Amino acid sequence: MSSHKQEAVRRIAAPDIRARKGGEPLVCLTAYDAPTAALLDDHCDLLLVGDSVGMVVHGMPNTVGVTLEMMILHGQAVMRGSNRAMVVIDMPFGSYEGGKEQAYENCARVMKETGAQGVKLESGPTVAETIAYLVQRGIPVMGHVGLRPQAVLTDGAFKAKGRTDEERLRVMSEAEATADAGAFAIVIEGVAEGLAREITEAVDKPTIGIGASAACDGQILVTPDMLGLFDWTPKFVRRYADLRSEIGRAVGAYADDVRARRFPAEVETYFSKKPVSP
Repeated sequence: MSSHKQEAVRRIAAPDIRARKGGEPLVCLTAYDAPTAALLDDHCDLLLVGDSVGMVVHGMPNTVGVTLEMMILHGQAVMRGSNRAMVVIDMPFGSYEGGKEQAYENCARVMKETGAQGVKLESGPTVAETIAYLVQRGIPVMGHVGLRPQAVLTDGAFKAKGRTDEERLRVMSEAEATADAGAFAIVIEGVAEGLAREITEAVDKPTIGIGASAACDGQILVTPDMLGLFDWTPKFVRRYADLRSEIGRAVGAYADDVRARRFPAEVETYFSKKPVSP
């Protein structure tokens, strides 16, 4: 064991994120496992263990079926793989809507069992009171307004929000209530540039956009989307790689080598040691 004590790396925390309001844009991505978290850690200010894990990892049709146990399992993995970025964990559908006490019990469990630095709640019309209750009890909370994936069964589909005057007022009201309740940051999803700009100017907490334009204080994308692992991605995603094609090419080459008995070759094979002569 080395006699030199390894210097501890201080993780980014909620006050650091909150202090970035109006400053250098925040870089955020989703992460669901330790190897990916390790790759993203040096580049990101915040890693979100999103309930999108249900769709992009587990093949679910939406996020409604994601459980608390799933979020804890993936949160633990992301914490093991990272040491610098703030890690925030999505609270899944049904884990916080039943009341402030239920929300606190489940959020406290997530924080204890993962070691994450915060949780995220989708900020529906009744959630601001819950956010305030959690923040007062020492749980950093990130809000989420606009398109709310957990409301897909109510909306009928993943639809952009704020296209009517009534809807714009509702989204703005929820964003202001979320900020006033003490959320350290707010995700804005699937809204027009004008509304995203209005919210960003109106609230004193950083806004993190996903399909909400560059007017926000930061951006987040679902990592498998931006890496090109799927055939289809939403309009707001920019693909920075085409890993689907690259993985297909690599697996195809492996399959060809196995069928032609080119793999494993001598270099990848173990042999018995030659006996030592007396």
